[in-house]
Parts: sequence; C-alpha cells; structure tokens
Amino acid sequence: MRTGAALAALWLLLLPALAWAAADPAQIADRAALRLEAAAQALARARSGSDRVAALTATVRAYEEGLSALREGLRQAERREAAIRARFAADNDRLAALLGVLQTMQAAPEATLLLHPSGALGTARAGMLVADVAPAVAAEVAALRRALAELAALRRVQAGAQGILEEGLDGIRTARTELSQAIERRTDLPRRAVEDDAQLRRLVEGADTLAGFASGFSALPPDPRLPVLPDFAQARGNLALPVEGRVLRRFRAPDAAGIRRPGWVIATRPGALVTAPWSATIRYRGPLLDYGNVMVLEPSDGYLMVLAGLDEVYGDTGDVLPADAPLGLMPGAGPESAGFFAARGGTGDDGDGAETLYVELRAGGAPVDPADWFRQDED
Repeated sequence: MRTGAALAALWLLLLPALAWAAADPAQIADRAALRLEAAAQALARARSGSDRVAALTATVRAYEEGLSALREGLRQAERREAAIRARFAADNDRLAALLGVLQTMQAAPEATLLLHPSGALGTARAGMLVADVAPAVAAEVAALRRALAELAALRRVQAGAQGILEEGLDGIRTARTELSQAIERRTDLPRRAVEDDAQLRRLVEGADTLAGFASGFSALPPDPRLPVLPDFAQARGNLALPVEGRVLRRFRAPDAAGIRRPGWVIATRPGALVTAPWSATIRYRGPLLDYGNVMVLEPSDGYLMVLAGLDEVYGDTGDVLPADAPLGLMPGAGPESAGFFAARGGTGDDGDGAETLYVELRAGGAPVDPADWFRQDED
C-alpha cells in the first residue's frame, strides 16, 4: 500500500534536526556599533581636552577596535551565510525526497491512512510509526525555518553595516588628521641632546642592513643630559604590542625566502596607529633602505627598540615620549571602504592583504627575543 511505503521512506529520510550553532554576527555587529559610537563621543571630548595628543591617540585606538569588531561581525555573517547555504545544498536531494513523501501521504485518502493490508495489527504498527516520525518531522521543519530566518537576519546585518562603516571610517580619518595636527603643535615634550647630524647621516648612509644600522647606535657618544626614564627591565613580559595586529613571524623564524630576522613581523590593518610600548627617547626617525620609515627608540640605557615599515612618523629625534605616545601610522590610511570589505573574506591569519610592522628589541647591542618582553595575550 502507498501509505506504508511512504512511511518507511519517510523514516529513512529523516536525519537529526539541523544544528546551526555559531557566534551571533548580529550581536558582534551591535557591539561594534556601540564601540564606534563611544569613539565618536570621545573624539568630541578630545577636541576640548587639555592633553589632546593623549586623548586623540585613545580615540584613534577606540575607532580601530570598533572597526575591527565590525569587520569580525561581517566576517562571521559571511561565513555563517555560506555554511547555511552549503547545508541547504548538501540536503537538497534529501529534502526534495522528503517533500515527495509528505505529498504522497497528503494525497492518500484519509480512510486509507487508518487501514493496513495486514489488518488491525499492521494498522496499529503504522500508527506507532507515524507517531514516532511526526515529532522528528516537526523538529526538522522548525530548524529549517530558523535557518531561513537567520539568513534573512544575516542579510539585514550586512546591509545595515554599510552606514555604520562609513561613519566609522569618516570618524577615524578625522581623528587621525586631528592627531597629526596636535602632534605638530606639541611643545611640552622633554628632550635629550640632539644627535650629531653628521654622525647620524654617516650611520644612515653606511647602513646596508637594519641590524647594522641598529648596532651602529652603540658607537654614538652617550648623552650627558639623558633624561631619567622608568627602568625598562621592569617591562619584561608586560609590554603591549605597539600596534593592533597579529604576530605573523616570530624571532628568527624563516620567511618565504628562508630569511631569518631577529625580530617579530606583525600583520596589521592599513593605516593602523603605532604607539610606544614604553617611555622612550627617539634616537632616529625617517626612511631607511627598503624598510619604509623606521623609528629607533631608546627606552633605557643599553636598550633599543626598532620599528620598521611605518608610512607616517610623528615626533623628532631627541623627543622623550611617554608610554602609549603615538609614533606614526602604517601605510594605507587613505580611502578604506572598499579595502575594508575586500579584506572580509579572508581569515587574516596569514597576513594576506595586510601591512606588516617589523619590531626588534636589542639589549647591550644584541637582539633579544620579543617573546620575553611582550604580553602573549596580545598575540
């Protein structure tokens, strides 16, 4: 009889209800929007604050965190949508067969559903089978409805993110511009004796490697008026990364060409703000070889911190900076909307499409592993 065969086929077709567990992209995007709103309010306050450089630095970082969270929400939404569509595609044949079985049952006369060729016992067994199958059918239908509703919600998240994104990007561009202007007008920084221009020029011109350039600073005469700074040895294991990003290559890890460098390569977003992890004196800032702009900081006597790959650099040689002071911006701080969305599809784990900042620490003229100095939770 058609009904008995349909019930058997239905039982074979049913699988556990679809599982759609994942991070909620809508919640991530909502939190990102709140962060960006807070950053906009901070920007308004920074314009009237007494220490505008510090306030604007914190504001740029707040925008970066908000935009990073928004990017993660959009990435999660994109992945989630792809997973749901892939599950639909994989279940397409089974669901089509399931619908066919249900249509067969619906077309059967109602009286037929109450009878079975083998008599009353078969009818009872068929009824028990229907009772077992019905809750599973209802559960799967409910799961499919939830998945369809989630697809619609994901579309709304992605559509609504555009306006939030444009406001956030406008805000961070404004904050960066105002930060640059505030730094240019800054006059209250303590200074050490300025390096001898001729000696520094010879050091730059004679450098054939970044390591050689950094080593050359040990040959420069000491500054008799060197400002007293906090002991850098106390920072060991507790430094924050100078830029928001991910360590792409660690100390002496080989790159694609097999080159091992005595520092860290950090993948970061275009235009990211770079800050001083510790109070330090600027010993050099400017272009060097093919590293872009380089910043050499002296956090304490006998220590150097080398940052390479910046686009824009702040401050002057001899400036004594407090911790968290802005040092400059990574390349790519121009129009970002298209790049923001283009970068969503990747994981960012390989640094593809990102800018990279090279960080090297030196003690007593020799490079040391940054892993001993930077907090690992920042990685």
